[in-house]
Amino acid sequence: MNPVVLTTTDGARLEFDCSPGQSVLEAAAESGATLPAYCRQGTCGSCHASVTDGPYELGTHSEQALPPDERERGEVLLCRTFPCGPLAAALPYERSRILDGGIPVREAVVTALEPVARDTVRLELRLDGDLDCQFDPGQFMELQLPGSGAKRAYSLANTGNWEGRLEFFVRLREGGLFSAYLAERARPGDRLTVHGPQGAFGLHETGLRPRWFVAGGTGLAPLLAMVRRMAEWQEPQPARLFLGVNEPQDVFGVAELDAVAAELPGFRYDVCVWKPAPAWSGPTGLPADLFGAALPELAGATPDVYVCGPPPLVDSVLRAALLGGVPPEQVHRERFLAT
Repeated sequence: MNPVVLTTTDGARLEFDCSPGQSVLEAAAESGATLPAYCRQGTCGSCHASVTDGPYELGTHSEQALPPDERERGEVLLCRTFPCGPLAAALPYERSRILDGGIPVREAVVTALEPVARDTVRLELRLDGDLDCQFDPGQFMELQLPGSGAKRAYSLANTGNWEGRLEFFVRLREGGLFSAYLAERARPGDRLTVHGPQGAFGLHETGLRPRWFVAGGTGLAPLLAMVRRMAEWQEPQPARLFLGVNEPQDVFGVAELDAVAAELPGFRYDVCVWKPAPAWSGPTGLPADLFGAALPELAGATPDVYVCGPPPLVDSVLRAALLGGVPPEQVHRERFLAT
């Protein structure tokens, strides 16, 4: 047995033993602690951590989930980390993100399903019975198809509430299992099983430092939840959001962002289009470029950066942040990966 010590950002320690051939994620669950994770196969990156001491073997994994430069710095995916002796690792989230006793499973009803852009729909659910719907902005739910064991993970776009309401923005992908259900069969009144909330992505408390958000497509959902929470709580940090989409037909979320701007002083947002049509009058190009070009406006101050979207977008924002002088520990990201 190999002893493992995991430390959260708020100083909590988890100590347990890991059997030979057992991953850290599996050993933690066996001890009663469910760590943030989704695919559990090294392809999604949601069980990211940093080894601070001790030997280990890293199993096969996607380089998009764990790029080589991160691996060389001792960063790991806990679902693919197998201790070879006593091991210590730092978790990039607080103790509250670790579930004791497993992932909550509840039933919900579809209350709204509407197109909001080309290939993107807004899905709203309401939990049955227990309307306690508390979660941290940035977290996700796994939605289970009716009559099937298949599940898909989607980030929540709303904030915690006592009405049992869950809101998602879902991109309809050709050949996608859940996409086909939403496009062809889903109707208000349908019942789904929801697993969660889950996930470690979320806001960090760092005083009055500005918060900047960069989203690609439906990566807007968790960032919208974050700025909505800031508006609800009237948080004082200056906030700015950059949303990038491919073409004007893909733009969505403007009404929701306008509502945040009306309620939250110091918040502004920009929507940029990669392939603009003649009628498009807004910014063009990639959100990482817009983000990088705007950093000098802070006159030397560095923001906390939250980025969510496909791996190329996340990687380009990380590069722009580094060039702009933003320390790596101030960049928090969630990559959207196929699992």
